[in-house]
Amino acid sequence: MTHDVTPLDTCDDTCTHPDAVARARLAVPEDRCVDDAAALLKVVADPTRLRMLSALAAEELCVHDLAVVVGTSESATSHQLRLLRAHRLVTSRKAGRTVYYRLADHHVTLLIGNAVEHARER
Repeated sequence: MTHDVTPLDTCDDTCTHPDAVARARLAVPEDRCVDDAAALLKVVADPTRLRMLSALAAEELCVHDLAVVVGTSESATSHQLRLLRAHRLVTSRKAGRTVYYRLADHHVTLLIGNAVEHARER
């Protein structure tokens, strides 16, 4: 026996809802912003970088300590930090010969926290 099932991701008819379409179009950012946001999310999507960002959400850390926390070499950690800095996700300060890293701002803290919280919802 076969069942005709309409997938949830299709419409039953071809009508358009002009008011809804107009509101949704206003909510879509300009192309450059969408491209930049997509690039940012790709950077965050790497498991090692997400671990690093999660650790930095809790505590400002030097490269050595961050490498210990995420289980990578200092060289690999430095490489990832350069990428995170280039995308304005982390910032640093120097104290003597030690460089400490932290999340760049509250937006990054929210982004990481929300992503992890959403992933935990099962």
